[in-house]
Amino acid sequence: MPVNVPAMGGDNNGIGAAEARSALDWWLTAGVDVAVQESPRNWLAPAPPAPAAEAPGPVAEEPLPATLDLFRDWLASSPSVPLAASATKRVLPLGAEEAELMLLVDAPAAEDAADGRPIGGEAWALTQRMLAAIGLSADDAYVASLTCAYAPGAQLSGAEREACAELARRHVALARPRRLLLLGEGPARALLGKTMVQARGHVQKVEGVRTVVTFPPRHLMKRPSDKALAWKDLLLLMEEPA
Repeated sequence: MPVNVPAMGGDNNGIGAAEARSALDWWLTAGVDVAVQESPRNWLAPAPPAPAAEAPGPVAEEPLPATLDLFRDWLASSPSVPLAASATKRVLPLGAEEAELMLLVDAPAAEDAADGRPIGGEAWALTQRMLAAIGLSADDAYVASLTCAYAPGAQLSGAEREACAELARRHVALARPRRLLLLGEGPARALLGKTMVQARGHVQKVEGVRTVVTFPPRHLMKRPSDKALAWKDLLLLMEEPA
């Protein structure tokens, strides 16, 4: 049955039902879903600008724990630990609060992760001999690393290195050792802002703790000739303040 649709000129032109359905479908697709509206619409007017997105507020920093036990729990579970990921193995610190000596090394290596200690394998055996040489046992030492995350091949970004330095300072403050031995380039740069070469041979202070820098055990395993220099560093560390 023909459908009469008013033409723009005012004359009635008859169109078939198929054409009428096609026109209605087009109008619906175009958003013309009402016959009339209270005010005329300017179809050629530009669309109003979208409302500006509200600027996100500052991201709240995760507060660091206030005790050593809580800090160690945080290291074991927090996603904020540098280089930590769901599949990352964490190598947690070992030792007791107020230890005679705290050892701080760089990020864990494969042997460390396998042994589940910040210094593992043959390097730990050498470390124990170094401790014995200054009259200490493994039980007298608190051993930790800049980041507890074992992430093979990963590189710390600048922001992650700063985060490691902040965490290491908090770690020292909470562990409260009598002395601190920084083993290698990473800990020296993080806590003293110096290279190992610049920092060696001098007594430093980190969170009020007497601090000395020396070679990491794995370096000494590769270059035994540096053990004499490391021995001088250990003697300097153990000297009683004047």
